Amino acid sequence: MDEHHDFLLTGTIALEHLTGPSRGSVTWLNGQALEVSLSANRLLHITDPDSDEPAENPVAYLRRDNGSYEIVAANGATVWVNGTRVDSHELQHCDMIEFGDSGPLSRFCLYREDWPVRKMVSDILNDGLVYLRVSRKPIAIRVIKAVYSLFQRLAQETTLLFRFGVVLSIIIFATLAYQQYRLNDMLQSRIDSGVSKLESFAIALSRARDEALVPSDLEALQTELSHRLTALERRTDANARVIAQSMPSVVFFQAAYGFRDVASSRMMRYAVDDNNRPIVSPLGRPLLTLEGEGPVAERQFTGTAFAIGDGNTLVTNRHVALPWEDDASVEVMAARGFEPVMIKSIVYAPGVAEAETVELILVSEDVDLAILRLVDATSTRPGLKLADAIPAPGHEVIVMGYPTGLRSMLAQSGEEFIGELREADDTDFWSVAARLATNGYIAPLSSRGIVSQLSSAMVVYDAETTHGGSGGPVLDVNGDVVAVNAAIIPEYGGSNLGIPAARLRDLLKEAGISFD
Repeated sequence: MDEHHDFLLTGTIALEHLTGPSRGSVTWLNGQALEVSLSANRLLHITDPDSDEPAENPVAYLRRDNGSYEIVAANGATVWVNGTRVDSHELQHCDMIEFGDSGPLSRFCLYREDWPVRKMVSDILNDGLVYLRVSRKPIAIRVIKAVYSLFQRLAQETTLLFRFGVVLSIIIFATLAYQQYRLNDMLQSRIDSGVSKLESFAIALSRARDEALVPSDLEALQTELSHRLTALERRTDANARVIAQSMPSVVFFQAAYGFRDVASSRMMRYAVDDNNRPIVSPLGRPLLTLEGEGPVAERQFTGTAFAIGDGNTLVTNRHVALPWEDDASVEVMAARGFEPVMIKSIVYAPGVAEAETVELILVSEDVDLAILRLVDATSTRPGLKLADAIPAPGHEVIVMGYPTGLRSMLAQSGEEFIGELREADDTDFWSVAARLATNGYIAPLSSRGIVSQLSSAMVVYDAETTHGGSGGPVLDVNGDVVAVNAAIIPEYGGSNLGIPAARLRDLLKEAGISFD
């Protein structure tokens, strides 16, 4: 006796109902002939055709044949086996039978009576896959029904241990998901905090970028500025001897500062992509970070200073030496643990090709003055002398400096030099200054003015200058320093304000510096 026949003798036959109201139940099949009917609510009934209560709406007949059953469709009814419509079919183990055009769907099984009715998860999953493959309903409905049936059967037909394990897994997953959410929320908060820390400084850097030279500036720069600068020189009748004597002592101040995190000592840097290019926000502002190795975010600026005494001591304005004091973002950055730091400060002297590094010695707490010192001076220059008296109103003064910074010197450099810059595509803040120095184009502008008002705190004069000239010397006709150029008042006809030499004398004494 073969194994299949032995199975039939020791077991029985059943229909496992996969869909419809009978879903999840099993009907054991006994008898030589059975009648399958479908009620109005699609409930499946299997009865003996010889019983006293004949079935209503029969859809199929089952006839015992060689240890299995043959299914025969009732008149006017449709029966599908494994997705194929049949009139009659000898059923095999695991055949899928769909009674009627709209189901329900049942599986024909040669089922041992000692097998547990409760199924393994793999069986339930397999049932769902079979339903997806065999059912003739639209794919969307099949998927929805299969998923719904899967979860329902997992909840009803599996062991308590399995259900407990699933619930425990869900709790663990939910806990991990919540923790991840909290971590993401904390990370986002830190990112938002970092963005707010950097926003004001990024705006300042954007302004600096807008003010920086770009290649398109070079073509129009000479035409744009040369007329104004020519007029500036034409208007002055300053003594040529005073200008020639003082020029070597008036230096071009070039510097940059950034922000450092006090806790980590990390400098604020530009965020860069994989190609080491700065990343810009949708608003056109550079993204800043304390991480990575991108370029340090620096706020570049220029000004004027002049030598005093032995020539190694330089004088300028406090707002030039400590430029971040005029930066509105400093207070916000300080409140978030950042401090301003001077990254680089150098000076170029007329006729000297190499830059010299300077350091801050002392700033005045009362007036806009600061004292710098050359570090490892490589050249000597004469120091200017301080005037003994304040000029009277109506007296002539000479103001020297570097108004508009690099642009004024580029305007004087000539078409050939600007052409070389354009060809090299070089508009970098530091390298342009170095090129100007190498070619001998570092030279201050001078303009004449008349003193209109004076006091112990301020000298007012109308010499024509603009931003970048701050920190330059205001000279009398003898070439002595009567004031330090500090501010411009454009709404008053271009009037300028200077700090009297007497206040500078007091600061030099406080620093212990000889100047006579």
